[in-house]
Formats: sequence, C-alpha cells, structure tokens
Amino acid sequence: MSGSKLQIDGSTALVTGASSGIGRTIAETFAAQGVDTTICSREQGNVDPVADEINESDAPGRILPIECDVRDREAVDRMVARTVDEFGGLDVLVNNAGAAFKCDFDELSENGWKTIVDINLNGVYNCCHAAKDALKDGGGSVINLSSIRSQEAAPHETHYGAAKAGVNSLTASLGNAWAADDVRVNGVAPGFIATPGAVTVGDTDPDEIDRTTVDRRIGTTDEIADVVEFLASPASSFIVGEMITVRGVPTFTEKPD
Repeated sequence: MSGSKLQIDGSTALVTGASSGIGRTIAETFAAQGVDTTICSREQGNVDPVADEINESDAPGRILPIECDVRDREAVDRMVARTVDEFGGLDVLVNNAGAAFKCDFDELSENGWKTIVDINLNGVYNCCHAAKDALKDGGGSVINLSSIRSQEAAPHETHYGAAKAGVNSLTASLGNAWAADDVRVNGVAPGFIATPGAVTVGDTDPDEIDRTTVDRRIGTTDEIADVVEFLASPASSFIVGEMITVRGVPTFTEKPD
C-alpha cells in the first residue's frame, strides 16, 4: 500500500471525548499528520492540557480545545460552527465520546439507562446531524467508535451494548444515506483496550501489555488510532457503512461433548 494513500494532512477534524484514552491518541495521530483538529470534553480543564501538549510539540497540526457535552445539541452546534470558523471547514468527524458502567439489568435505573443511551447513541446523532452541512461541503469522513459489546452480550453491560448496537445500525444507515454526498461513514468496534479509564474499574493496566507475544487479547489506544487513521484516509476509499471489529485474537466457545 502506498504511504501517500494514508496521508490525510491538510484536512480538518473534530474528535469528541478526547481528553484521554482512545480519543486523545486519535487527536495526537491526526496532529502528527498535519490535521488541524478540534477536541472536546465535558470540562474545558480536561482538554486544555491535551491541546497545550500537542500544540507545543513538533506536530504540524493545530489543536483547538472546546468544552462540549455531546448530549447538548446547542453546544454541539456551537462546537461545529467554531471548528469551521477556525479551520475553514470540517473533513473528518470522529465520534469517540462515550460512557459506561457495569450494572445488573434488574438493578438498572431508568436514569442510568437514559444516561448511557444519551451519551453513546444520541451524542453520535447530535454530532453527525450538526456537522452534516460542513462534511458534505467538499466531502468527508465520519468514524464512529462502537464496541465489541455491540456484537456480544456481556454480564452487567446490557445498557451499554444496546446503545453501541444502535451506533452500528446508525453507521450502516448513514453510510448509505450520505454516500451520494461523498461522505463516507464507518465505525470501529474495539475489543478490550487498556486505557487509564480501564484501570479505574479494575481492568488491565496499559503498562502490563506484552506485544512480544502472539496471544494478543488486549489492545492499545495506538492500535485503535491506527485503524481510525486508515478510515479517514484515501486508503479506505472503498469502505462505506462498515463496522470494523478490532479485538485481537478471536475467542471461541467450545461445544459440549
């Protein structure tokens, strides 16, 4: 594959939920390519340090930090408008903002259900709908972050899996609807990714991953950012409406004898 096909410099992007983890790594990857990128979080203080660090580095792309809760449509509209005003347009939208907590379905409150659906699914709708005119002005790319939980059931994650399954369906439908406008819509469904956030819920520390082994069952944020970078580049020009599962070594359930 030609390296030039993976080059997306000169573009502008918006990455939601970019204060840490996958979103931050995607922003760093884009900036390193020369992509001017807006990053957002629900608190300005969470994205300012990220922007300062990237802008003070040798990365050719600029970072614009904005406080925005993706559940708030008016705030999303303002974020998109400011991005277009600052950078002259919008070519790539990465819907990464999300939230999760583990809870047995019988104990799940209505508020808990609505919160997870609102952030993970309605937030994607808000951002896509607010950015539609900017993306269609010259063509662009949308990458929605889903989860392996959208495809496989897991204990205590019914609400999260349902919301992410909605993201999968939206991605496929929108991929079809916007194809004629030269906007490609795709998604990435990561398996278990070691992030600082994962450690807080008792999962594996990123520093414990051993990439010298073939048994790859835990991913890194860089590995997800690489797939997002590919989907945002001309190298993926024939991929539309797809959800790419990035989970490492597949697992199989053995049939009983």
